[in-house]
Amino acid sequence: MYEKNNSTTAWREPQTYFRPLFVICVISICLVSIYWDGLVSIVQRWESEEYSHGYLIPVISFFLLWQRVATISDLNLSGSWFGPLFVIGALGAFVLGELSSIYQIIQYGFLLALFGILIAKVGWVGFRLFWVPFVYLFFMVPLPGFIYQGLSSTLQLLSSELGVAVIRLFGISVFLEGNVIDLGIYKLQVAEACNGLRYLFPLMSFGFLCAAIYDGSWWQRTVIFISSIPITIVMNSFRIGVIGVLVNSFGIEQAEGFLHDFEGWIVFMACVGILFIEMWCFAKIRRKKLVDVFGLDVPPTETLRNLLPKKIEPQLVVCTVVLGLGVAMAFGIQSREVQIPEREPFTQFPLVIGPWSGEIGVIEDREVLKTLAADDYLLADYRNTEDGSRVGLWIAYYDEQRKGRAVHSPRACLPGGGWRIESYGEYTLAGARPSGEDMKINRAVIALGNVRQLVYFWFVERGRIQTNEYAVKWQIFWDALTMNRTEGALVRVTTYVPDVVQLGKADTVLEGFVRTIDPKLLKHLPQRNATFKQQISSRKGTGNL
Repeated sequence: MYEKNNSTTAWREPQTYFRPLFVICVISICLVSIYWDGLVSIVQRWESEEYSHGYLIPVISFFLLWQRVATISDLNLSGSWFGPLFVIGALGAFVLGELSSIYQIIQYGFLLALFGILIAKVGWVGFRLFWVPFVYLFFMVPLPGFIYQGLSSTLQLLSSELGVAVIRLFGISVFLEGNVIDLGIYKLQVAEACNGLRYLFPLMSFGFLCAAIYDGSWWQRTVIFISSIPITIVMNSFRIGVIGVLVNSFGIEQAEGFLHDFEGWIVFMACVGILFIEMWCFAKIRRKKLVDVFGLDVPPTETLRNLLPKKIEPQLVVCTVVLGLGVAMAFGIQSREVQIPEREPFTQFPLVIGPWSGEIGVIEDREVLKTLAADDYLLADYRNTEDGSRVGLWIAYYDEQRKGRAVHSPRACLPGGGWRIESYGEYTLAGARPSGEDMKINRAVIALGNVRQLVYFWFVERGRIQTNEYAVKWQIFWDALTMNRTEGALVRVTTYVPDVVQLGKADTVLEGFVRTIDPKLLKHLPQRNATFKQQISSRKGTGNL
């Protein structure tokens, strides 16, 4: 590797790096072993168009780190004992995410572990140089489902409204109902794929990158990053409007196939172009050329070895030991056996209950069933033979709730298909339980144009009725820790509301139905004093989506 006439220091240089490199390898193996399921989930989400840029994030983050090599090598940095504390907190996040069935907690726990290791190595002074490449890693982690769904439905409706405004600028008569654009001859549905998130997430990460390497004042960098949001919304709405104009003039094929995808690609490139124009304007204010305000100097390749530590801080050794213990802890948690209570399957749930007569429905879409991943479910429509009212019943039950396989709040998916939530909150049914206790549920009114539905839903977790989805996750964690049980279910009942003035009547219908079926659910949804039929290994199926 080195010439014979090189100095003794040069000959010993590989030995200088051996021990630190060994520690880095051990830390990497421990991190991957502990957070493997969370990392696999991230990569799986990168397959979707919204997060397809995720593959580039670690590479770009490494480049940003490499750019700071010269500055780092000139400083005499020392580690901080806060580093091991953050690593311990990251292991706590792993336990919480593993037992509460939330991938995102595990994924953010991984980033917290990286943060702790970084602080243990370079301390707070060094982190001031590292914070940009570190923060950039957050763009590779998908948003939690409830945030994504809420953002998606909001952007869907907003893009529909702005798109219709663009169509009307061309003098075309158009009617908007929810997310359906009615052009008279044709109807265009602004689907979830047209919500703009497939532009927003990549453009926000690109905007952050541009702001990070832009040589300007802090307010200019902030504007560059924040402006990626309105740029995306406006341009996506403009695309929807242009598609509407083209469909009105040339037919429905303008909204399908290659042309539709090509228009999307053009719009994204236009968003990038607008971002560059914005930076060009800032450069002009400073009387500089655009190329002069970007710090894109590529360090020499040989400086890569400066990224390898030449010494091992005691704080880093402690982090390594903590992570080693974390591997053993993770294996123990993932291999635990969960108790499965006895219960009657929903195939035995009565279809005739008092005045209510029901018909069973079946989910035939395999992709829906795969996403649902429930151990048992009930889909039925009930009709009251006395007054003709109708109620839809949906129950999803899970023997064991784990990552990617657990009940989720209908609040995230209620706005699908253009529906919007008009009202939402807790609602008390006085004396509704078989014991005479009050029953708290969630009540939502959703609307699509003039059509409304009234929705009641609640969670049943080891015999407890719960309305808050966050409290549900905490209960899953706590009961897994103390009872070795994680089974649970979601119960949802719905009815159509012909007119807003009939909401009171709809409440009466659903209240009566809930009071009727609640005693019947006791056989199908295990209580806290349930008997157990078996134990299953929690490792089985871990990480499935």
